[in-house]
Amino acid sequence: EYGIIRIGAEVGPNDILVGKITPKGEKELTPEERLLRAIFGEKSRDVKDTSLRMPHGEQGIVVDVKVFTREENSDLKAGVETMVRVAVAQRRKVTEGDKMAGRHGNKGVISMVLPIEDMPFLDNGRPIDVILNPLSVPGRMNLGQLLEVHLGWAAERLGFRAVTPVFDGASEYEIEAELARAWMIDRAWDVAAEKAWDWVKALEEYDPEAILDDDEVRLLYLEEWLGARGYQVFELMSDPNYARRSTMREWLRDEGYQPDEITAFEDESLSVSEQRAQATRAIEACLRLWMQSQGVKASQKLTGEELSKQAFEVMQTVDKPLPTLGKQRLRDGKTGEYYDHPVTVGLMTVMKLHHLVEDKVHARSTGPYSLVTQQPLGGKAQFGGQRFGEMEVWALEAYGAAYTLQEMLTVKSDDVTGRVSTYEAIVKGEPIEDPGIPAAFKVLVKEMQSLGLAVEAVLESGEVITFGKDEDRARVPHTPTGLISIGRDI
Repeated sequence: EYGIIRIGAEVGPNDILVGKITPKGEKELTPEERLLRAIFGEKSRDVKDTSLRMPHGEQGIVVDVKVFTREENSDLKAGVETMVRVAVAQRRKVTEGDKMAGRHGNKGVISMVLPIEDMPFLDNGRPIDVILNPLSVPGRMNLGQLLEVHLGWAAERLGFRAVTPVFDGASEYEIEAELARAWMIDRAWDVAAEKAWDWVKALEEYDPEAILDDDEVRLLYLEEWLGARGYQVFELMSDPNYARRSTMREWLRDEGYQPDEITAFEDESLSVSEQRAQATRAIEACLRLWMQSQGVKASQKLTGEELSKQAFEVMQTVDKPLPTLGKQRLRDGKTGEYYDHPVTVGLMTVMKLHHLVEDKVHARSTGPYSLVTQQPLGGKAQFGGQRFGEMEVWALEAYGAAYTLQEMLTVKSDDVTGRVSTYEAIVKGEPIEDPGIPAAFKVLVKEMQSLGLAVEAVLESGEVITFGKDEDRARVPHTPTGLISIGRDI
């Protein structure tokens, strides 16, 4: 009814979103036009199409239409009675060239998108989502991204949400303790699966076809094992965090540790000193249990630095990273082989920035030129060219690419006659003529002439080019007027 597109419509380049016509400027009417105006009224006036259209190269679905009138919105610009705002959205998959960023100034461009089967994966088969270049860390010194990755991994494994203010966040020691607890909860979960299979195979009514996977058999075992120790069976089945934490507590108890002295979840209120003590006990318990899993028995007398030193020696012997380092062994997605060195793996918030390669890709052969400088306009919106700046000129000079450089500064820029003759020669298939003089050089000469300097250019052929008016204006003859001038000849 009002010429506004409906919500949900698919639109493409140059499609009309809001229909609008504007009357052309009034001019002196002929008698015939005055007659038509008298018969048909204002309908016969000439109008031009000023509709709101989709920009070139854009498409999407209309998701919202808002109409603002002066009665409801008094802050409209002067002379505007009604304003229509149309929102068009489109879904895009991330692709090579799109820009992404973390929360620590660690921005970058996607260089490759791989199928999931080619991505590196962990020992449990879980593939990596994003691979970041480690050279960005020492270059920018934004170590917050490493701490975020480690704490994010621990929070995901333990099932809690970490809130870390800028100047009062989690310390490195606290993150190390959470990594230790994360390894212990994963280890307890894996041990529970191993025990579950042994338990279910010992049952008389065991049917391998009836069991789907590790998770199913583990839950059956937890219902039997933890249910007998007073845990809520329904919560074990319905709440994965409750099941994992309960499994870790009882596994620690079976290994000879007091879980209340090691765990520190969000529902436990501990003082700062107690949290520090809990963190120390968690790290030491993790190192002992890890060495035990590698076949090395750690002495109970060793504590602190001595225990860490022994754990590092074991790490170098078995060539597996310590759980408290936040690194893991990754397998190559194509070969299945382990990489040479452990890799930092964790969870990080990665945002997609509004700098998409689909919006930025642009090419131009010929196009509009600036009236002032005679150089191509800039920017995709003006269908402009790429700026060839100082440093790009230096690069061509360093390569010795003289002809490419000459082309960039003349026929591809502001040599007006040269670019026309070059285009004509290319179309006709004839040899390209030598470039002429750029307009920028002529502007420079004009600047020098304004300082009173006479500038000429001498070609190799000896021809002299003067940068002035093409023809000297003829002098106006002096005609004597007045009594004094007339009497001068007497």
